[in-house]
Amino acid sequence: MYPAQMALSPSENDAAQLELQYGTLLDQSAFLKDRTNLQELSGGLTNRNIAITTPTGKYVARISSNDSSYLSINRDSEFANTKVAAESGVGAPVYDFLPGQGLLVIGYLDGHTFDSGQVRSNLDRVAIACRKLHTGKMFDREFNMFDIQQSYQKIVLEKGFRIPSDYQELSGEVKHLKRVLAVNSEPLVPCNNDLLPGNFIDNGTDIFLIDYEYSGNNDRCFELGNIWSEAVLETEALEELVTHYFEGDRPEQFARAWLYAVMAKYGWTLWASIQDGISSIDFDFWNWGMEKYEDSRRLFASARYNEMLEMALK
Repeated sequence: MYPAQMALSPSENDAAQLELQYGTLLDQSAFLKDRTNLQELSGGLTNRNIAITTPTGKYVARISSNDSSYLSINRDSEFANTKVAAESGVGAPVYDFLPGQGLLVIGYLDGHTFDSGQVRSNLDRVAIACRKLHTGKMFDREFNMFDIQQSYQKIVLEKGFRIPSDYQELSGEVKHLKRVLAVNSEPLVPCNNDLLPGNFIDNGTDIFLIDYEYSGNNDRCFELGNIWSEAVLETEALEELVTHYFEGDRPEQFARAWLYAVMAKYGWTLWASIQDGISSIDFDFWNWGMEKYEDSRRLFASARYNEMLEMALK
């Protein structure tokens, strides 16, 4: 999560450090051997992202750790699905993949990543990009937040990682929510499932979607709800996004997206718990996760939650 193609201030010292740390690995890709410059990209809490300039073009090396399995990341699927996204016209081109060594080489996309405000002001274009991905070739696995949450919870409990003391009190409500969302379920579509603001790249004409670590076939309303949740926008923004996506007023789909957003907050809380236990990155995963958790508890207990359950069943 959280990769973004926004370069840090370059320096010869930074490039030398990256070369020292990753040069042997980068030499194994024919595309990167003649590199002339390395520059780390900001973000990347499950991997390192390095922009690499060569005489033939500019690439991004995504270097992952060995802890990905704890987070339900399958690097083979990430590679396959990144290629599918490129074929759909919304992802970066894929050039190389070294299975087992944690290296994925993709093309560098010129443009700027979004912040929350830019997501809010481009909801119509975001919807177009999502539809382009969702109507493309199916991905090679499924993503279901209810299953992911259970997997994360098992890991957290088995490994003794920190977890909110009252986290499991909502398990009954989560089971009920799963049954409600299953009533009017639709065919799955290929989804990114992790479209934070930093995973949108705008070149002025098109919006591209990057980072397919959590990609998989899923309910499209999860995608829409998760975008809204991660951008931390007001409720009206989700209504607008859903309306743009479905090209018309669809209150039942808005309800489904809203409910999936609540579930996403609840599930990603445990992603943060795992990262808090295993990651060496200097980032406060615990407080990030607790913000998600407190939001989910507040929304589960809200009057709107019951209204959304009823609306989703219509």
